[in-house]
Amino acid sequence: MATPTWVVGGGGLLGGAVIRELERRGERVETSRVPWHDGDLARRVLFADAQRVIDSADGGPWRLVWCAGVGVNGTTADEFAAENAVVSDVLDEIARITRGRAAPGVVLHASSAGGVYAGSSGAPHTEDTDPVPLGDYGRAKLVAERLMHRFGADAGASVVVGRFANLYGPGQNLTKPQGLISHLCRGYLVSAPISIYVPMDTMRDYLFVTDAAEMVADALDLAQSRPGERVTKIFASGQSTTIGALLGACRTVFRRKPTVVLASSPLANVQSGDLRLRSTVWPELDRRSYRTLPAGIAATLEATRRSLGR
Repeated sequence: MATPTWVVGGGGLLGGAVIRELERRGERVETSRVPWHDGDLARRVLFADAQRVIDSADGGPWRLVWCAGVGVNGTTADEFAAENAVVSDVLDEIARITRGRAAPGVVLHASSAGGVYAGSSGAPHTEDTDPVPLGDYGRAKLVAERLMHRFGADAGASVVVGRFANLYGPGQNLTKPQGLISHLCRGYLVSAPISIYVPMDTMRDYLFVTDAAEMVADALDLAQSRPGERVTKIFASGQSTTIGALLGACRTVFRRKPTVVLASSPLANVQSGDLRLRSTVWPELDRRSYRTLPAGIAATLEATRRSLGR
């Protein structure tokens, strides 16, 4: 019987790409429709879905990819606490369901490199870098990471905490104040200026979402072959780009200069100026070709054009 892989957060940028990649590989994928606006109702849905997925494994292994998270920089600490309370309760319920009746599972949690390393020094950051979050977003990510590792220790599950670089590509939620490349594409298509709140020499690692999804699928396979192992891994391209160079790449794709406005925002205080990343954990997952930035921008532009009906 095929191992079921439960993707929570499949409606998001990463979750949707992970579902498509797993299905492309012929994996058995389970998803959830979660009313995140109502914590109690979200718990009931997730508890029921956890029971369904574990039952479908029929005593065999199971896999969970947690890509959910409605919070961004600017979300309040209370909202993050409520979100992590749901995570904690779901993990407790999975531990209860699997205790004594199911093989150990694999859990991969999508965290944020930008959030946890925002105040860290000594870039490029590796998994050995001490995380120093500057805002509630990064602090909440670290809480969620600890919940995942604790669950792995208690339940005997393999756990991969993935600290992801700046993800971009088709499927970005443009109602959220994140995803600079998608917002630049939208601004180009609707002839609207895009506000930028950080200096032009700010450095970021941009990872195309389908590359990230392939890495997630490979990480699940590797974790399943290493029962009980718990790791934190950076998921990144290893190539850093300044905001100025990103605008230059957009100009090449758009064939005209993006219209941007340099503005100020209190959110700039929780952003790092240098987020170069380099993974030293499970390096075999990083030995792959990555989508180039111009190719990724072009794919994002075409997807944004379709979503706008242009």
